[in-house]
Amino acid sequence: MSETAFQPTRPLPYGRQNITDADVAAVTAALQADFLTQGPAVAAFEKQFAAYVGARYAVAVSNGTAALHLCALALDVQPGQRVITTPLTFAASANCVRYCGGEVQFADIDPATGLIDLAKVRTLLEAHPKGHFAGLIPVDFAGLAVDLEAARQLADEFGLWIIEDSCHSPGGFFIDSNGQEQQCGNGRFADLAIFSFHPVKHIATGEGGMITTNDEQLFQRLLRLRTHGITRDPADLIRESEGGWYMEMQELGYNYRLADLNCALGLSQLARADQGLARRRALAARYDAAFAHAAGVQILAPGRPGHAYHLYVIEVADRKGLYDFLRTRQIFAQVHYIPVHRMPYYEGLGWRAGDFPLAEAYYEHCLSIPLFPTLTDEEQDYVVACIQEFVVADKQ
Repeated sequence: MSETAFQPTRPLPYGRQNITDADVAAVTAALQADFLTQGPAVAAFEKQFAAYVGARYAVAVSNGTAALHLCALALDVQPGQRVITTPLTFAASANCVRYCGGEVQFADIDPATGLIDLAKVRTLLEAHPKGHFAGLIPVDFAGLAVDLEAARQLADEFGLWIIEDSCHSPGGFFIDSNGQEQQCGNGRFADLAIFSFHPVKHIATGEGGMITTNDEQLFQRLLRLRTHGITRDPADLIRESEGGWYMEMQELGYNYRLADLNCALGLSQLARADQGLARRRALAARYDAAFAHAAGVQILAPGRPGHAYHLYVIEVADRKGLYDFLRTRQIFAQVHYIPVHRMPYYEGLGWRAGDFPLAEAYYEHCLSIPLFPTLTDEEQDYVVACIQEFVVADKQ
C-alpha cells in the first residue's frame, strides 16, 4: 500500500474537544469569582441550555451517567421493574436501571439507522401483559434522533415512562407527523432527557451532564436528588425551620453536582454550539459525497434531516483490518459500540450471542471515523484517501 502525499501534523482521533481563547477566559473568570461550585454559573448554564433545546427546565449534573441514574431515581425505578432499551449504546443507558435494582430488556435495532426499532419494541410489549414493563430508554445514536412521537404513542398505550438518551444529539431533531422539527431533549414527548458534556461531545465541560424536562415535579425532585436528597427551601420543609442554617435530608440522594468551573466552560461552548454543529454537518456532507459510490464502504443513514453527527459511522467488511491500518497512518478511529448484552456483566444476567442479531451484525462492521469541528478539509481528505486505499487493496 503506497503512502498518500499529505501527512497529518497531529493524530486524528474520532472526536476531539475544541477549546478556544474565549473558553479559557470564561474558566479563568470563574476561578476568580466568589463561587467555585454551587454558584450562579450553574443556574445560568441550566437556563441557557434549556432554552437551546426548547425545554422548560434543566438540571446540570456531574456527567451523563449521573444524569441517567438521577432520572431512574426520579421515576422511582424499583427492584424487579423491567425497562426496555437498545443494545447498541454505551453501557450507562442500561446500567442506570440496574443501579436501582431494575431489570433491563433489550430490543434490536433498525440496521439502516442504528436506532432502536420501535416495531420490535411494540412486539415485545404486546407479548406481555400491560404493566410488565415500566419504562423505555431510547437512545439518539450517533446524532440520529429517535422518533419520540411514535415512542410516546407506545408509552401511552402501554403505560411507560420515557427517558430520552440524547447524549449524541444536542441540536438534533426529528420530523413529527405534522412536519414540524422536534428538538432532541425538548420535553414534549419524553418525561426526561439527558445529555453528556464529555470532551468528544458537541459541548465540552470536561466531565458533565444535563437533564431536561417539562415536568415541574420531576425537576424539583431532581434538584433534591442531585444534592444528597437535601432541601433548604422553606416551602418544602417537613419540620419548622430552626434558622437560616436549617436544611433537611428528605430522601437518599447523591452528590452529582456540576461545578461553576465546568458550567462556565459549558456556557462558553454553548454560545458557539450552532457553529460547531454546522461544521459537523458540513464535514458529514463531504464524507457522504466521498463514499457515495465507494465500493466496500457503507454509510450509516447518510443525509438524514436533523442528524447532529456526534459520530460519522461507516461499515466495512474487514473492520479490524481497517482499524489497525488507520492507526499506522495516525488516524484513531473507534467502534461504537460493543452491544451491551455482550458485555460479561450482562451475559452473567443471561443474555447471549445471537439474542439481537441486527445489533451484533452492525457491530461486526462498524467504525467511527474522525469527525470534529476543527478537522480541516485537508485532514478529512487524507482520512478518506486512507480508507479508500485500504478498501481497494482489501479487494485485490
